[in-house]
Amino acid sequence: MATKKFIELQEFADEQLANELKETQVQYNKLKFDHAMQGLESPIAIRGVRRDIARMKSEIRRREVAKLTPEQLSKRTKIRNRK
Repeated sequence: MATKKFIELQEFADEQLANELKETQVQYNKLKFDHAMQGLESPIAIRGVRRDIARMKSEIRRREVAKLTPEQLSKRTKIRNRK
């Protein structure tokens, strides 16, 4: 079952998604720094932001794979089968 955040990310344009990823990474770094310096009231927030970053990267990669040509897809499948 898809989460609300995942459905929301699918509606973003490519450039919006890239901008959102950059902003979220900046937020994540700030949270890590703040947690190291003084601690956070809710350190679970770091986990949530990290998962949001992973969702965004997954969506970006899903879009990249969807744009591949059939020849590129067949090469990708061969590489994946070797592993």
